[in-house]
Amino acid sequence: MDITELKKLKQLLEDKNQNIIITSHRNPDGDALGSALAFYEYLAQQGFNVNCVLPNYAPSFLTWLKGYDQIVIYDETPEVAKKLINEASVVFSLDYNIYHRTGNMQTALSNTKAKKVLIDHHLEPWQGFDISISKVDISSTSELLFDVIAFLGGKEQINKTIAEALYVGIVTDTGSFSYSCNYPGTYNKIAYLMEKEVDAEKIHQLLYATFTEDRLRLLGHCLSERLRVLPEHKTAYIFLSREDLERFNYQTGDNEGIVNYALTIKGIEFAAMFTQRNNKVRISFRSKGNFSVNEFARTHYNGGGHKNAAGADSFKNMDETLKEFVELVKNIKI
Repeated sequence: MDITELKKLKQLLEDKNQNIIITSHRNPDGDALGSALAFYEYLAQQGFNVNCVLPNYAPSFLTWLKGYDQIVIYDETPEVAKKLINEASVVFSLDYNIYHRTGNMQTALSNTKAKKVLIDHHLEPWQGFDISISKVDISSTSELLFDVIAFLGGKEQINKTIAEALYVGIVTDTGSFSYSCNYPGTYNKIAYLMEKEVDAEKIHQLLYATFTEDRLRLLGHCLSERLRVLPEHKTAYIFLSREDLERFNYQTGDNEGIVNYALTIKGIEFAAMFTQRNNKVRISFRSKGNFSVNEFARTHYNGGGHKNAAGADSFKNMDETLKEFVELVKNIKI
């Protein structure tokens, strides 16, 4: 982390008479929601007038987190959300580093006169933030936020609510500590959070053992009917049509983590999942080793993310998108 940026943030937060908004990206995952709610709780503790505004709802397996019911959802009440953003003194961007990742919130965030503060771990952040706390060699935004809170002098103020939210962010963004966590410091922080009465076993049950029957059947359908393997190119991919989603009563988050199953095949180092949306195909990329899906997503789809986990959109239909992807794979070295 840049100590100069941290000092600027600490100075900014010396004034408690500010309206603060915390935001995160569209389709919030565990790290987005966990970091947002943890910081919301911390700043509220410090006496700030703070609101959390998210573009849309989080998946049901995350909504048990304390504070979720206080979030303003932009897609549900856009005028309320716009008013809060317009009246803000400071807007925090957590777990995303460019405004288009907030979907319909993009214009409101771009136009606000508030101080713009980034706390994020993705590559190549936008340069327009007033304060940019960016670190890519860390497990998650939630772990980075732990460090930020500690720098602000708030480590001892981390209570059970904050600890649970940070724990959820770290555990989900590392696939339950299976990637992006080869740092001793990550486990030291987890140990500290556990001392705040975090029940890891209970949280794992809430995150990973609360599937609906439809979600489980969707997973089975993906693996039995929608998985394609290109062994000569060390690649596998899964696709879901609009009809597939309707058949299994798709809810936001039901396809979370499915792309990782393709990457578990022996000899596969590049995996992708394609999900049909209303006017686009949403793509999730995963990889092992040195193959950068961030570079692949940026080069071919104007997407991005991390070296081994990235996302993008295709505005072609599913058949064209899959055909293009296969042709691209044939011409790259994995």
